[in-house]
Amino acid sequence: MKKGKLYFSILGAVTGICNGLFGSGGGIVAVPMLQKGDVPTRNSHATSLALTLPLSLVSAFFYASEGSFQWEYTLKLIPLGLAGAVLGSLLMKMIPTKLLKRIFGLLLIISGGRMLLL
Repeated sequence: MKKGKLYFSILGAVTGICNGLFGSGGGIVAVPMLQKGDVPTRNSHATSLALTLPLSLVSAFFYASEGSFQWEYTLKLIPLGLAGAVLGSLLMKMIPTKLLKRIFGLLLIISGGRMLLL
């Protein structure tokens, strides 16, 4: 069953709020909600990335205007982060959908556990 305009409007708002609060954490919300909206798994991951890019730019602007950036670390992380993004995008095409879902779920469990315990 296709979800309506209201569903995707709420998804956009929730994703934006999570992105602003957690620093690009909107994708964690967007992927499963896009899947519930009948978007195929691979498309959900790709759409989430396309969605979080402009959200992250807006969030980064507000964090930067408050002096919250650690520019030294940011500039060191960008080059290999971009290389990792290319590698991850290429790998996603080769990973079976079922395994991709399990890897994503495991990552969420590990991340959530670390946040709860640390």
